[in-house]
Amino acid sequence: MNQSLSNEKPIFQQIRERIEDAILDEILMPEDRIPSTNEFAKEYQINPATAGKGVNELVDKGIIYKKRGVGMFVSADARSILIEERKESFFFNYIEPLKNEATRLGISEEELNNMLRRG
Repeated sequence: MNQSLSNEKPIFQQIRERIEDAILDEILMPEDRIPSTNEFAKEYQINPATAGKGVNELVDKGIIYKKRGVGMFVSADARSILIEERKESFFFNYIEPLKNEATRLGISEEELNNMLRRG
């Protein structure tokens, strides 16, 4: 997870997405410990509160959990939660606009299905 941060998105969001991507790519597995907010802060030269904001969003979703005095760990359901979230996001970001444009261009459902199979 040690890539530099960009200016395109808020830092806490980038921290959250990097943890999510590591879970989806199975770099982080259930019950793996994730770096602490202080470790993120040191690695990326950011305020620990900023890292904490991204991490706490994942705690709120049940993707990671805290073990008091030990650290934060990936939950057993983390990957399936993230896959469902990303599928929903994929639908709204890609499928709906695709269908809207297909309708606008007069592309039938069958033609669209054929295009998807061809692609």
